[in-house]
Amino acid sequence: MAVLKLKAVDIGRTASAADLIQAALREAIVHGEMRDGDVLRQDQIAGLFNVSRIPVREALARLEAQGLVTSHRYKGAVVTSLSLDEIAETFEFRALIEPEVLRIAVGQMSPSSLEEARAHCRDFDTEINPERWAPLNRAFHYALYRDANRPYHLQVVSAALDKVGRYLRAQLILTDGMDQARAEHAAILEACIAGDADRAAELTRRHILDASHSLLAFLERERARERERPA
Repeated sequence: MAVLKLKAVDIGRTASAADLIQAALREAIVHGEMRDGDVLRQDQIAGLFNVSRIPVREALARLEAQGLVTSHRYKGAVVTSLSLDEIAETFEFRALIEPEVLRIAVGQMSPSSLEEARAHCRDFDTEINPERWAPLNRAFHYALYRDANRPYHLQVVSAALDKVGRYLRAQLILTDGMDQARAEHAAILEACIAGDADRAAELTRRHILDASHSLLAFLERERARERERPA
């Protein structure tokens, strides 16, 4: 089971055991360390973290509510597999919300937020470790969104990103998505520095939709190859 790649931690006496297990499993799913359909066995997870099954069940229930895990009657909990339609809809939602959040933020963006975004943009450009690309991408966008002061919007956006994060990671690594993302980040940052809220919002909308089109094309090819493989 893929979860066994996680570092074992003795949290048996920790009051927030469910929180820590949820966070560890969420990170493994979002970062692609577990694949679609991987089974999450409660006994193995409990042994890994030195806890009873009670906090494990609670953590899995929370992950199911977030759309990252699906429970099956006989198989138990598995990593959720999203259809292409579900992935497309998630990106459509992001393309509606994130540009408007940025539009609000640009008019009140602080120099420190711009400087933080510039640093993340620079790190994203120069980072050679693929494991760091997705976290840096999210950090760049969130540095720009923060000054909108819309915590609920960002909470919902974060949940949407969690659902598609592992797919985006694969697309960035296995296609030329990084080159396009770098150029688009630079353009978005330039618009924010110039205080052009409308342009920043429109560039963000295109950025999300371009990533969606590239990702869906990539996944269609990959899933077609899987269907053609001998059983």
